[in-house]
Amino acid sequence: QVQLVESGGELVQAGGSLRLSCAASGRTFSTYTMGWFRQAPGKEREFVAAIKWSGGRTSYADSVKDRFTISRDNAKNTVYLQMNSLKPEDTAVYYCAATKVVAPVQFASAYNNWGQGTQVTVSS
Repeated sequence: QVQLVESGGELVQAGGSLRLSCAASGRTFSTYTMGWFRQAPGKEREFVAAIKWSGGRTSYADSVKDRFTISRDNAKNTVYLQMNSLKPEDTAVYYCAATKVVAPVQFASAYNNWGQGTQVTVSS
């Protein structure tokens, strides 16, 4: 098990940038594939991005490709989500998640460790 704590969410204007962080506890962080998901009011949780334990492979939702970048620092037990060119439709609670699945999977059901979420609000 790994405990996850997200931070970095705030109110930002459209076109702006934010960097979310997810700090993980435990010595085995480097063995987990990490993912970011988001959930907007009245909508289901959706996949945003994922990164393999080694950082060598990443996966993105089409809606964020070329705007968001996921990265990780295993020495700091932290995964990041750099979000550029933000749009109002990016407004959501963003969740960090961890899985032992080797590949950067997009299915929420594959992840069994979740953080509490951080709110991102993009104003138009």
